[in-house]
Amino acid sequence: MKKILFPTDFSEKANNAFVYALKWAEKYDAEIVTLHVYELPILDMSYVDVPIYQAEVYQSLELNSFQNFKDQIPILREIASRHKLEHIQISNVLLSGDLVANILQLVESEHINFVIMGTSRVSGFTEMFLGTNTASVMTGSNAYVIGIPDDSSYQPIHKIGFTTQFTDEDQEALRNLIPIAKKFDASIECIYIETEGNEVKDVIVADWKLLFAEHKVTFHTVRSKDVEDSILDFIKLHRINLLAVAKHKRGFWDSLFHVSLTKQLAMHIHIPLLVLHDQ
Repeated sequence: MKKILFPTDFSEKANNAFVYALKWAEKYDAEIVTLHVYELPILDMSYVDVPIYQAEVYQSLELNSFQNFKDQIPILREIASRHKLEHIQISNVLLSGDLVANILQLVESEHINFVIMGTSRVSGFTEMFLGTNTASVMTGSNAYVIGIPDDSSYQPIHKIGFTTQFTDEDQEALRNLIPIAKKFDASIECIYIETEGNEVKDVIVADWKLLFAEHKVTFHTVRSKDVEDSILDFIKLHRINLLAVAKHKRGFWDSLFHVSLTKQLAMHIHIPLLVLHDQ
């Protein structure tokens, strides 16, 4: 059975993303593992009875965190019931410490296939995909990571957009994306933004079309000076429900041209973003 890790702070944004986790679990007949992480504070060491004081504070925080965790679990199950997905197997994990470290540990120990997280386009979404911590999650594990913008209501996935520069790594990522598309009976719309000095020979594009001819994959080339706007326009024009990008070992965002572009794209995108590893 496949497993989906769902880190949550039990906010409305997180609960919104939980619907996506449920829908993916339904498609994959997967188990959802919810994860809530709380941090213990660094205490003032000037107190005389530091060990006693520290133990009391930590015990109180742990009890409060556990109580909050216990109170929130029924809400998640109610969301599942509301969407008629109460049959989805859900287990729950409460841990203290660093969020990223705990995610990486669980991805490995629980053999997680997907990490689905709610994000905020105002600040959290940028931090989610560009921050050092989250980049560590994406580059440090083999799980696919899916970020759900806080204003993204679940829509059935009929079309998946895939940004490409027609590299060998992109080709491997596209091969990994095809089984996901088949699960949702979705087509894949590949977009290549051709800018001055960034051109691909026609023969390479033709080779890709031949390689993927038996799959529901279409290739689009758009010549533009503004890569970000072109991708956003493409999403709207083709009614893309999910945007996929490839994660490369040589540099996390190399596949999406450069960091400043990705920061702007992340701030304006309104659909889920899937990060594919290239192995």
